[in-house]
Parts: sequence; structure tokens; C-alpha cells
Amino acid sequence: MRERKSINDVLYANMPSVDEMKSVTNLDALNATEHDLLAVALGAPARQVMIRAEEIGSATGWKDGYLSAEHGFCPVDYNESPGALSNSPGRIWTDLADRMPGCVARGKVRESIANLTIVEGTEDVIPDRALWAAIVVLGMLCSIYRWEDKHDGSEGVAITATKYKPNCEMGDDLGDELIGIPRSIALPYFQVSRRMGRSIPHLTFVDQSSYNMKIKDPSSTYPYVGRFDNMEMRWPMFGESAETSFLRGCADTSASFQHGPDAIASCQEHVMNRNVEGLLREMIRLKEILERMPNAFHTINTNPNSGENYVSAHRWVRWAKFSAPLGKRCPASSGLQFPPYLVMDAFLGRKNYDSFLGREGLHLRAWLPSNHRAFIASIEYHYRIPEFVKQSGDPRLMGVLDGIVEAYTGERGFMGAHRYKVFGILEVAGKTGRSETNGMSGAPDANTRPWEETHKQFSEAMKERLEPYRGKLSVEPHEMRGTFEECRYKSRVLSRSFVDADPSRSIAMVTLDIQNTGITFQPGDRLAVMPLNSWTECAKVAAALGLADYLDYQVPLSPKWQRFAQHLGSVSRTSTPQLTVKDILRRGHLAPITKDLALKIHDMLRASSNTVLQVLATEEWPIRGSLGDLLQSAVTDTNPHIWDRAFDLISNLSWLSELITVEIPRTYSISNFSQELLPSTVDLSVSRAEYKLCTTFAGNNDVTCAGVGSGFLNPFVSSSDEMIETDEEILIGVSRPLNFQLPFDPATPCAYFAGGSGIAPFRSFWQARLASRNNTAGKDLLYLGVQSREKFCYEEELQEYVEAGLMEVHLAFSRDTRGLVYDQTTNDLVEKEMSPRYIDALIVEQGAAISELVMSKKQGGLGGYLYVCGSVAVFDSVMKGIRKAIYNHCSATMETSDMIISKAFAERRFMLDVFMTPKPLPCNLPTIPLSQLARHTGHRPDGRIWIGVHGGVYDVTEFTPMHPGGTLIIKSNAGVDCSKSFDNLGHTNNSEVSSLLTKYFVGQLTPKPDFPGCPELGGLYNLWAAYLKTTVETLVAHQFEMHEIMGASDDRSSDKFALGAAALWSREHLMNPGLGVRTFYQYQSRLLQTGFAALFGPKLQELVLKLSFTLADASHGSDTRLPDVLGMISRAKTSPDAVATSQEVALVGQYVCDKGSNVRFAERGIFSYAAKSVELDIELLEDIREEACHGMDSFGSVMAMDAENDDQRLLVLSTFLIQTLERMAKRLDVFYSKLAQHKVYQPEIEHNPARTRWSLVRRKIKDGSFFILTTETVLGAAPAYVSAQNKGSDISFDGVMNRIQASIRSAALKMAPAPQTLNAMHIARAAPPVVETNGMTTYENNHAVRAMSTFIDANMRSIRRLSRMPPSSMTFEQIQAAVEQQDGISMRRPPTPPPGKGLAPGQERNTSRGTSLERMMASHTRRILNTRSSAPTISTFGIGSPATSQHHYGIRSPPTPPLDATAALNAMMGKLNVRTKGSSTPPSPAMSAASSTASINGGSMVRGRRAMSVRSVSRNQGPHTHSKQLSTNSLRTLRMGTERPVFKMAPTF
Repeated sequence: MRERKSINDVLYANMPSVDEMKSVTNLDALNATEHDLLAVALGAPARQVMIRAEEIGSATGWKDGYLSAEHGFCPVDYNESPGALSNSPGRIWTDLADRMPGCVARGKVRESIANLTIVEGTEDVIPDRALWAAIVVLGMLCSIYRWEDKHDGSEGVAITATKYKPNCEMGDDLGDELIGIPRSIALPYFQVSRRMGRSIPHLTFVDQSSYNMKIKDPSSTYPYVGRFDNMEMRWPMFGESAETSFLRGCADTSASFQHGPDAIASCQEHVMNRNVEGLLREMIRLKEILERMPNAFHTINTNPNSGENYVSAHRWVRWAKFSAPLGKRCPASSGLQFPPYLVMDAFLGRKNYDSFLGREGLHLRAWLPSNHRAFIASIEYHYRIPEFVKQSGDPRLMGVLDGIVEAYTGERGFMGAHRYKVFGILEVAGKTGRSETNGMSGAPDANTRPWEETHKQFSEAMKERLEPYRGKLSVEPHEMRGTFEECRYKSRVLSRSFVDADPSRSIAMVTLDIQNTGITFQPGDRLAVMPLNSWTECAKVAAALGLADYLDYQVPLSPKWQRFAQHLGSVSRTSTPQLTVKDILRRGHLAPITKDLALKIHDMLRASSNTVLQVLATEEWPIRGSLGDLLQSAVTDTNPHIWDRAFDLISNLSWLSELITVEIPRTYSISNFSQELLPSTVDLSVSRAEYKLCTTFAGNNDVTCAGVGSGFLNPFVSSSDEMIETDEEILIGVSRPLNFQLPFDPATPCAYFAGGSGIAPFRSFWQARLASRNNTAGKDLLYLGVQSREKFCYEEELQEYVEAGLMEVHLAFSRDTRGLVYDQTTNDLVEKEMSPRYIDALIVEQGAAISELVMSKKQGGLGGYLYVCGSVAVFDSVMKGIRKAIYNHCSATMETSDMIISKAFAERRFMLDVFMTPKPLPCNLPTIPLSQLARHTGHRPDGRIWIGVHGGVYDVTEFTPMHPGGTLIIKSNAGVDCSKSFDNLGHTNNSEVSSLLTKYFVGQLTPKPDFPGCPELGGLYNLWAAYLKTTVETLVAHQFEMHEIMGASDDRSSDKFALGAAALWSREHLMNPGLGVRTFYQYQSRLLQTGFAALFGPKLQELVLKLSFTLADASHGSDTRLPDVLGMISRAKTSPDAVATSQEVALVGQYVCDKGSNVRFAERGIFSYAAKSVELDIELLEDIREEACHGMDSFGSVMAMDAENDDQRLLVLSTFLIQTLERMAKRLDVFYSKLAQHKVYQPEIEHNPARTRWSLVRRKIKDGSFFILTTETVLGAAPAYVSAQNKGSDISFDGVMNRIQASIRSAALKMAPAPQTLNAMHIARAAPPVVETNGMTTYENNHAVRAMSTFIDANMRSIRRLSRMPPSSMTFEQIQAAVEQQDGISMRRPPTPPPGKGLAPGQERNTSRGTSLERMMASHTRRILNTRSSAPTISTFGIGSPATSQHHYGIRSPPTPPLDATAALNAMMGKLNVRTKGSSTPPSPAMSAASSTASINGGSMVRGRRAMSVRSVSRNQGPHTHSKQLSTNSLRTLRMGTERPVFKMAPTF
């Protein structure tokens, strides 16, 4: 029973004193309002809603919605409602749902539902206690019936589409949602929905997941009941892992908020009672709940080795289509229906719902159960917690509230983790058949790819949630990751302590003050610290720039510095401060020297400094030095007049904020655990990063420097930075890595592998585990590698734990023979003389125990959790040792060892925390062209997986199994530049990702060649590069489905078809036409019906249009003969071979829902046909990619030509590229001819050939084709198919334009206008499926059609001149507008040319190059061209890391008295190079403040646009000039100036 206070104790606890009352003019205001009196008398609204729900919930069957203090929005008893339904006549529904996966597999869904007897859902038949189970099971049955009706084998390639008509009464009179559904389930669903308060029947996301689960062990309540491992799906419809694992993961996400409602109701009670301490406790409790929730997302894993957690993204597409709304009025089955989203929005006072997801959330909120809506309203409109916190002014409450905001909607919080999980799944799904979410988020009509559009919409919703606390955000949430935006608390350094016997204190324990900040942290959390530059570095810059007298002057700020200033004001809860020169120097980026920073100095000094030129000529970036070192050297060799003009001190100092950017925070693992409610301090174990100053600045001296972050937190002992007294506050922030946390189960054994300061997070781990240790606690084992005994950190603390028998510690000293060995008998660390060794040797020595920890419980191991923390070198050493240990004790081959390790990573038992170790990368190596990157997609056995990121190429083959986001996410980006996805996922500012990438670096990507005199070449380059990317992405995307069809299972993959049959093609040893046959049928139908839409659709047509235009323009007219590329494609798709292929696929479709079960007579034939089909599919895609790669390489060859002018290059290149497209079209024809040779009907390989033959006869008798021989043959009758003979392989420009315009008109017919309202989107969701392409292809094709229309509009005059087109033409927009005005949109196919002739049986495809670019250049009609050899390219490179030496210090000396910062800074500058004094005098502070208002972005140069027209080769009659040839295979090319732009007439590419 909760304690209740009297009304007076609550409302009049703080009565004003007598003196205070004297100043009160209106004494009535001292009395409480009736509103407050009534509220206190009744209690907190949220608690009252909860109490009422608990009182009547069980008696009414919780029809108002589940809501209780103990279980939140989860069912109190998951078995209560299903049990009640099983004891009622409604049991026939549950019995059918139990066998539904088998019905789906056999294609018997509609028949089994139609055969049900009608059981009504009235109160006298179905009791209230059974309502929730009834509405779930009936909703699932209605949805699976509707799904089967839409995907019955006639939605793809179908020769005779005969729809199934059930012989039963239908529910058409019960509403639009139930039209076409048998009355046996439609009527009770309608009745039960009305009883549950649903005006129209609809299936919610919560129905399918949370309320469709059963609990394995109801007594297992920590940390909550509905965990993934404690649930199993009650009524799956398909029975495959993509469905069950995904819905279990979604239910886990909702269940993780189990105790959230009670915490929120308690917060409201404390606000009403004005109990600050109680509110603080409950807010911290709510924050911990929110911080735990992102872990639920990891129960959905896209790694095939993750066992029951595996969710195949392309299989998930099937469930996503199943969950589509029943009708146009139904609300979407969206994740926004989960209560935690809407509850937290109300709790945090979200005001803005203008985004798409915001409007959708409000729409779905109206459909929530009544209890849920009432609870949300009670916290949104009464006793708002954020308002009370703000009014209290308590820094602890404000800090905790800020932590709640970050935990829920922050970039690293719940919403951020959800956004990244969705991005990865939707990217794969969008490339394999899924175009948008159920909420129409990411529809391909948008201007970005579907998954990118969804990501953007999530970002907009996140910004709306952050708006009350951060204001209007000008950047996307992922752009704030790894920046100062994540540091929202102020702190200061309290102490730096020795943790070992090393006198130089290379590793120090740094203690920071977090008193009254509201910060809380858990084991594994990290602290982001905004470091301050050392006073020495600040003095170097100030002296060189002459800023000694300007340190306290205000600086006009760049946009990013302005954001930083606003951030400081927000953190301090004050107005935006004015930053000074000292602030810029202390908080800006001074080291190391990046290429951008060096180029800025180079431009400002007008290329006059030899020092800067030497720096730019380096072979590695970044430079080991600081901006102060660079300026100190440059000021001595630069003309003073140039220096004064570059760094102007007279007008204002706006250049300073442009030159010096804001520093980024450094992240350190927290190395202590606190049991306090609000910790007062936090400990970091900081290893000082040391490096040698580069010789450009150091000369022959050996100068050791410290890193910016580590040097600030752990400076050299007795250095000036440690001695200077300062009270400067630093910005910090806490982040929780989702991939580096302790297991929930304390009995799980944990092994920690660390090198040096990598011990930091493990100190918090063992402190937390030992603080709550009991008899069931698992083992804690530490494997530590350090250089020597002097650098053994926390030796005394560990010795105590070892002696108490609480831990095992195993050590490896790499530079010391004085070893320490763990003695299991005496529980002690015993000294022993041994040879120096690294941690991999230690792991091999302890291999037996470690191998058992790595192996999962299903493999007979312990299933332990393993953590690695250290540098990349430590990570490599640990992995090497573990592989060797498993090989010695558990496996016969290294491949098996890798599989065991991959299994541990997939199960999230192997976790990494890799340090950021900046490693200079060489920049003088031969570069990697796009074509070479495109060939490394890893889709074949032993293939390598390369990705391109921001100009670098990385071989991530070995990392793919360890990727936390799953293997498919990386594979979907193989072979292409994935920088955009890399940025969207927040990896760009992630130091851990950056350090790992250096390990897999292969080389730099070849930059785009310069085409200064020919913009048309640049346009063609971009267009062809985009097409090459499309070919690669199409190959990779189709490979996912091909891989499964050819025999990949959930737990293993194989190139042999038979091994994976059990995964897809059979269920319970029977043929599975419902999934296996349907999967292949839908996949192959999509390929054939859309004609490989991504490769041979509008994108290729756009290339043909622009290349044909270029060639026709060069020949002055319409008589130019061009390759009939589009005609060849059309003839190939309508050839007899293509028709025969379609007939075979249609035959497969007939088996999907075959009432006669004839599929059992063609099992092996379907298997064989599917395997051969997908093998030919992938061969074609590989051939198209190879042709596109040849075309990409031709750009480099053309630029190496010794041509007369750029027009000559353009003509040669266009001729070669269009012939390349011709070869692609021919390969499509060859593909159809090969595929037509294979048949489904192969009785000789079936189990019972005789029955297979008889089944064929019966089928032909039934459809009438058996009697075709009795039909009289008429002399002279036309055959069914006539091969079209190619009377000419070329076509006029007129013909090309006619085909292009026909394609545009056809696209306008197919592209329906994008729905603009929620109601329109719901209608679109419920529409029956049409010929479907995946979301990526739809977006690419729509974009290409618009580009063609724009090109034609821009060059209409020239096109009319070159062709015989009519004088007027409609644009694409006009065509689409005309189509939209029609009453009905006709989806007729445009007329196609007559069929073409396929290859004869047995004819092999021609793999030789039909036309080489070299022969074309040599035999060109105008002149014989001389070619220049291009630079070679190298596929792989080895990178060595320079050895770093350490500076050893002597015995510790007593600290010297602290110095004043300003005095110390002036003293430092007196010893440095100082700029010469000019005639100017420093302005006064008032003048500086006034000048700060001046715009620093003014004076931008406006460039004139080039006129876009037509030009041809023949119009260049002047003397031939050779354009400057720039190397495209080296990054060392440095342009010292800008060439004057040449204005020429060019077509609009």
C-alpha cells in the first residue's frame, strides 16, 4: 500500500514566513487552487488509470488493454487468454492456426479456412477472458488468407490465371476489410473486434508479436519476463526463422519497457507531492530501463551464424507483405503501435508532429487500446515531469532528465539504435523485393533510395523529439555522433594517479568530478572528453600569428564554431557565450596536421612557403606535428607582407575560426563501478599516446610529443601543462556501446583479453560482477599482455581478488623475463623466470580452457562471453591466439576454427573495444579503379569483399563474420563506394570503426579524371559510373536470393543445391510449394516480367539516348546508322526462347497452390530447373558487370590518347560505349536461349517416373492441349511464333528517339502519383500487387526516366535538327499529367517489335570482346591515333606501421608550485618565433566585439553558368590543341593554381 499524505501536508508544506507575507498583495494566491485540491484528493492521474485497469482487467478480459504496475503493457498471464479460447468453441481457430505453417507449405491455406464451420464471436460463445487470443488468431488467419489470395501463383508469369473460388459463404457484407474472406473467420473477427472497441477489424503489430507469444518460464523475471530467450511464438503463419525471430525480437523490444509505466507513474506522484529525492530515484530508474532497451534490437540478427536469432532480410520481405492492412481504411501494422514510443513522447513533452512519422504516430495513437490512450493522456496533460524539473533548478534532476532524453531519442540511445537496425534490414530488403515499410515510409517515389528515405524520416522524427531540449537542429542526428554535441555535461580533472610502477606514468588513473551533474554509468560505458590543447601548442600558434595581445578578444565565428558556442550555452543553461582567441586555441584542432589544414595554410600564404610545400609533398597523412609546428617554421620563410595579408589583425579575426576547426572528443572506457545512486567521480585509465615529431619540423632532433587527448589527461610528469593551475571546465558525455556489455545472467563465465591500458573497462566489469557476487556467479578470467612488470596495472587490486579465489589472472610480458604465473591450487600469482612472450602465446598455452569458453552450448562448450580491448595490434594477436587454441583442441582445420569463432560473434558472445590508433596511410601508391573495386563482390566461393569509403578501398572479407550489424549488411555494399551509407550509419566519426578500417586498407580509389575542356566526358563518366554501380548492386542483391534457392540453409551454406533443400524446399520431409516453389517462382517472375529492369530499363535507355545523340550530332544529321540496342533488347524479351522460358516459369507457378498436389510428381524437376535457372541468372549478371567494367576502363584509355582535341575523344569513347551496350543486349538474347533449353518436366530424374508422365498426360487432357493433334492443319497458316530476321543491325537516330519516347510514355502510365495523405497511403498499401520490382530498381528507373525527359527538353532544338520528329512534343511531366487525368490508368504493355531469333540449341555464348577500344582508336576514320600507356594498378598493398620509441623518465620528482596560465603562456611565446610587428596596432576590445558582427561568409564569388547547347567534332576548324593530361592514378598530383575556365557549348548531360 502506497503511503498517502494529507492534502495540507502536500499543498501547504512550504508556507511563507511572516515577513514574506507582508510583501504579498493578494493573499488569496497563497491558497491552493481547486484543480490542485482535486488532483491531490484523487491521486496522480497516471497511477489512478493504472489502478483502475488492474481492478477490472481480469474480470473483463483486459479488453481495455493490458496495464499494470508489475507488467506494464505486457499481459499479466500470457497463457490466460489462449487457454480460455481453447476451452471454448473458438478452439477450431487455434487448432487451424497451429497447423497453418503446414498449410502454407502445401498451398492449402484457403481450402482449410473455407472448410471451417462458423463459430460466432458473441459473448455467449466466446468469453471475455478469451478475447485477446481470439482477436489475434482471427486476425492472423484473415491476413494469411488475404496474402495467399494475392500470391497464389498467378501474380507472376502466368499463362492461364485461374483464381481459386471457395465454395463457402463469404463475409463481403461485413465491411470492405472482410471482402473476399470466408465468413467462417470474417464474422467472428468482426464481432470480436467490436467487443474489443475496434470499429473496423485490423491486425496490429502488437497483436502479431507481443500478444502472440508464450512464456517458457514465468518465474524468470530478471530483468524482465518477455525476453527473447524466454519466449516462443504461439501461432506462426509461415513457421520460418525470418518470421518467428523477427516477431520475437519485436516482442522483446516492447517487453523491455515492462517496468517503465510504473516508473513514470511514480515520477508523476513525486511531482504532485513535490518530492525531489523520490523523483530523482524514479527518473534514474526510468533512465536505466531506457538504456537497457536497445539490447533488445540485437535479438534480431542478420548474421546467418546467429542461430535462432537469425532474420534473413530478403525472407523478412515475405512477412512484411503478409502484415499489410486488410483494407484501405485499416491502420498500418507499424512499430509505432508499440506503447513505449507514444508513452515516452508524451512523457518528454513532444510538441512537434509535423514529420511523416509524427503524423503517423498521432494517427495510430487513436487506435490504441483505451487503457493505453488514457495512460498517455494522463502524463501528457497533467503534472508534466519536464516542466517541474525545469522549475526546480536542481542540477541533478536536469542532468538525469537530459540523460533520459539521450537514452530514448539520442543518437546512441533507443531511437538511434532502432534507426540503424532498420537501415540495415531495409537496405537488403529494398534491393530484393521490398519497396517500403507498412507505414509507407521509404516509398520509392521519393528523391532518395527507399532505405535512405526511411532513414531520413526517422531523423526528422528524432529531431522533433529533441526540439524541446536542443532547439531546432540544423544537422542530422548521425552528423552529431562523435562531435561535441555528445558532450552535454561539465567536469574538471581532480587527480592523476599512478597505477603501476612505471616512473614515467605512461598509464594514469585520471579522476574526474561529476558531482551534481546527474551522470550515471554502468560497466562497459565510455566517457567522451573534449580535450584542451596544451599551453605549449597554444603559445606556438599565438606567437606565430601575433596573437599575444589578442588572447581575450572576441572572434567572429564560423557556422560550426557558432554551433559550439550555442552548445556551451545549452550545457551551462545560460545564453550563448562569446568565444575569444584563447577559447579557439584551447578548444580547436591543432594536431595532427591534416591535408585539409595544410592546404588552407598553403592557399592563405599563396604558395609562398617552402615549409608548407614540403609538408604537402609528404607520402603519409596525417603529418606527425601540430599547427604550431607548421606556423613556427613557415613564419621564418614567408614574406612578411604575404603573412600580414593572410593573417589580418586589423579588420577582424574571422579567418581564425575558419582556419582552426572545433576539436572532436576523445572516448575512453570508464574503469570503475559505483553502487551510488549518483556517483560523484569517474575514473579513466589513460595511456599517453606518444609519437616522434616529423623531420620537417624536428630536423635532426629527436622530439617526443604526446597526443592531444591523452596528453591533456595524462601529460608528461612534471611538464608545464601539469604544473599550470587552471580551473577550466571540460565537456564530457557518457555513451553506452551496445556491443560491449556484461551478460544478463551472472552465472555466465566471462574472459577478458587486454593489452596495456585495455584493462580499463575490465576493471569496471570485475568490480560490478564481484560486488553482486553470489554462489551462482560465473568465472572471471583476465588474460593481460603488457611490456614489463613495471607496467602491470592495478596489480595490488588484482592480487587481492586472486587470493580470495574470485578471479583468475594470466599474464604475458613481452619485454621482461620476470613472469607471473597463476597457481590454481594456492590461488596466487607466483613469480617465475620465463622468456618474454606476447598475449597470443599465453592464449595458446591456456587454449583448453579458452576453447571451451568460445564454443557455444549447442557445440558442447560453456558458451562464455569473451571481450577484447586494446589496439588493433592487440586485437590481431588475440584473434591469432584464439584461432590457434581452437585448432589445437577442438577442430581439425583452421576453417573449422574460424567457423566456431564466427558463431561466437554471431551470438554476440564475442565483443570488441578497439582503441583509436591513428596510423598514417601511404598516399603515393598506384590507385584502384572503380572497375577493380566492382569485381570484388565476394558472391563466389573464396571471393574477396571490397568496399569503397571516402576515397579508400578496404578488403573486409575477414571482418564480415565479426560485423555487429550482420554479414548481409556488408555484403550488400560489396564492390561499390558505400560512403553515403557509411555516413548515414554514423561510422565516419566513430573512432573504433576508423581504427579497424586501417587494418583492412588496400589502397586509394582512383579519382574521377579531370575533363576541363569537355564537360560531356564528365557527364558520360558520371552516368556510366552510376550504371556500373547498378550492375554491381543488382548482382549482389540477386545473389542473396540465388544463394538461398540454390541450397543455403540457416546454419550453413553450400554451392551444392541438395544440401540446402531442407531449409527452403521441404517441410517435414514433404515438398514445400508454399514457400520453396513460391520463392523461386516470384523471384524468376520478377526477373522475366521486368526484363532485368535495373539493367535493361530506363538507366540503359538513358545511356543509349545520350550516346546516340553524341554520335548523330557528330555526323550532322538523321541518316546516321546506330546500333539498335533497344530493339535487340525488345526482340530478346519477346523471342521464342523468352516465350518458352515464360511458359516454364508459369508452369512452376501452377504448383504453388495446386489443389491436385501434382507438385509431388515434379519435385526433382523443379529443384533441377531452379538450380540451373539461377546459375544462368548469375552468369548473365556477371557478364553485364564485366562489360560495364570494360566501359569504365575506357575512360582512362581515352584520356591517355594523343588526340587532336576533346571532341575526338568524345566521339571515340561514345562509339566504344554504345557497342559495349550492344554486346550487353546480345548477352540477354544468349541468356534466354540457354534458359529455354531447360525444362521442369524431367521424369527420368523423379522418384516415380511413371506417375510423373501420367500426371503430365492428365494435366494436358484437363487443359485441352492433349487433343491438339486432332486439329486439322491448314496449308499456309501462320505459325504461332515467327522468328524475326534482323535485316539490319543498325537503326537511325529517328528510331532511337521513337523507342525512347515510347519508353517515357510507358513509364508515365506505370508511375502512379505518390500518395500525399495518410488515407491515400493506406489505400496504396491495400492495393493488390502488380508486377513488382524492388525498391532500389524502382527508384533508379524513375530517376532515369526523369533524366531522359530533362535531357530531351534541354536539347529539343538539336534533336529536331538531327531527326524527323514532329515539331511539337510532350514532356514527361505533361505525359504523366495527361495520364493522371484519365479515369482509369491502363497498365497495357507498349507495343513491342516483332520477336527476334534466339541462338540455336547448344550454341555457346560469345565471351570474346566484339570490339576493342584499341582497334577502334587505331582504325578511326579521321586519323590514326597514338596511344599512351596508362599507369599500372595494384590490387593489394602491404602497409607497415612505423615503430614508436618510448621516452623513459627517471625517479619521480616532487611537484613544483603551480603557475599562472597567462604568465606561463607569455613566457612560452617569448622563446618562440614571433611574427614581425606591423604598423597596425591591436584594436580595442570594443572594436573587436563590434567587428565580430561582420559576416565571415561574404564575398563569395558568383560564377557564370555555361551555356548548354550542341557541338560536334566537325565544328572545330582551328589549329589542333592538346589539352593538359592529368594523371588519374596517383594522389600526389597537387594543383597549385586554378586554370581559367573555358566556356564552350555543350549538350545538357
